[in-house]
Amino acid sequence: MTNAERRRVAARRVREAEDAVEKLRQGLKGVGLALPSLRVDPVSCAGNEPAPLVDLGRCTIDTALRLSAVLGADGQQGERT
Repeated sequence: MTNAERRRVAARRVREAEDAVEKLRQGLKGVGLALPSLRVDPVSCAGNEPAPLVDLGRCTIDTALRLSAVLGADGQQGERT
């Protein structure tokens, strides 16, 4: 693979990660939640062959509990608290 091809692949991976972050942000917004620190982890985008990671970041206890309720982790799938 040439350097130009590697750069294209790397750029595509970063765009995919950015798209995933935005999709997740909008999905969370749709159920009344926000993760303020949600982002693409910049360190995982470094190097010749980046493997971008989505950093979910930090949130309040209330947000964590509401998120687990939406995910059904408390046995009440879809119910908001």
